[in-house]
Amino acid sequence: MSIVKKPVVSEKMTDLTEKLNRYAFVVDLKANKVQIKNEIEKLYDVKVHSVKTMICIGKTRVRGTKSGMIKGKTSKYKKAIIKLNEGETIDIYSNI
Repeated sequence: MSIVKKPVVSEKMTDLTEKLNRYAFVVDLKANKVQIKNEIEKLYDVKVHSVKTMICIGKTRVRGTKSGMIKGKTSKYKKAIIKLNEGETIDIYSNI
């Protein structure tokens, strides 16, 4: 099973990519920084400078329907922010 699940594509991450050469990925909850670094280097053939991780907790959501209010919760996930060495880039859109 792969450690890296998907890249995070948002306005904030696009800005960080352009300015600071950082990329974000949703990763497995049990993965550590060394495993994430090795997986990114193997998948994208780049050299990783640093890895920062954070666990994003699930939020409760409520929506109104004809039959009443339905409560739910989003799942928690782990996000890794990868900083690459100078001159290295990742083309996230090449696999589409």
